[in-house]
Amino acid sequence: MKLYYSPGACSLSPHIALREAGLDFEAIQVDLGAKTTKSGADYRKINPKGAVPALEMDGGQVLTEGSAIVQYIADKKPGSKLAPTAGTPERYRLQEWLNYIASEIHKGFSPLFNPKAPDEWKSMVKDMLGGKFDYLSKQLDGKSYLMGDTFTVADGYLFTILTWAKGMNIDLGKWPVLKAYVERVGARPAVAATLKAEGLA
Repeated sequence: MKLYYSPGACSLSPHIALREAGLDFEAIQVDLGAKTTKSGADYRKINPKGAVPALEMDGGQVLTEGSAIVQYIADKKPGSKLAPTAGTPERYRLQEWLNYIASEIHKGFSPLFNPKAPDEWKSMVKDMLGGKFDYLSKQLDGKSYLMGDTFTVADGYLFTILTWAKGMNIDLGKWPVLKAYVERVGARPAVAATLKAEGLA
């Protein structure tokens, strides 16, 4: 398998999943501005969307969209318990979390990366994210991970997005439960190894 990624981008989530699952893969860095791989290949020929992540599966097909990719990875190694068994109520809860993280938290950060966005708008976006963080804090209170005591691909995804807070001058200290959660996930050996591999540690 080949994972196409950009350091610190949302592709960090499947990168974490691959290392947590202990699967063999090749990590290929992408320049999102130039839309090229580190070797200079045209990335749009691999993923016409031009975004990361993309995963070239063992059969040669390319899978895009992080939530789909991490479930594929989890299903490749069921013993890792990175996702509940397909078809169970718990699996749909996982998909519920992945969808919420993608549509509400991940996309909620998007305007903050726009250099042309006015400060007033960015302030409003941060307020809206604060409301989402309030919800996440309540859901995580008293739990180690989103699904309880077991780390899943949803945690790898949420951790990835929450690491963006610091760069956007959002102090997670206002949400002690979230701050502790990020520290807990970040201390996992596979997560720490992924951060180091991407030059983020």
